[in-house]
Amino acid sequence: MSVRGVRGAITVERNDEKQILDATVELLNAIVTENGIVPDDICSVMITVTGDLDAAFPAKAIRVMTGWELVPLMCALEVPVKGSLERCIRFMLHVNTTKTQAEIHHVYLRGAQALRPDLTKA
Repeated sequence: MSVRGVRGAITVERNDEKQILDATVELLNAIVTENGIVPDDICSVMITVTGDLDAAFPAKAIRVMTGWELVPLMCALEVPVKGSLERCIRFMLHVNTTKTQAEIHHVYLRGAQALRPDLTKA
């Protein structure tokens, strides 16, 4: 068994608590579904947001809306690079798995598809 990183990102239209929390759950559900992940397989989740999203902690959505009480979560701000994607939430799940790197499915939704079009489903 190996620890693999599973990436994902999603954008929201506004700096709004409900949008941030709903988008967080949408992205998490997509990553979990695409990769067959169960909470016991997760070592930790690193969540970053762009500096224009300060209406909610995405980790709150994971704890409250999914019940992942025991999964270690960390929220952080992205480096504010000029011209970078706005209103973006990104995940890095560290997962115990027997899958190879090539078998991991990274998930990019909404405007975040522009970050990695090579990993976005047609």
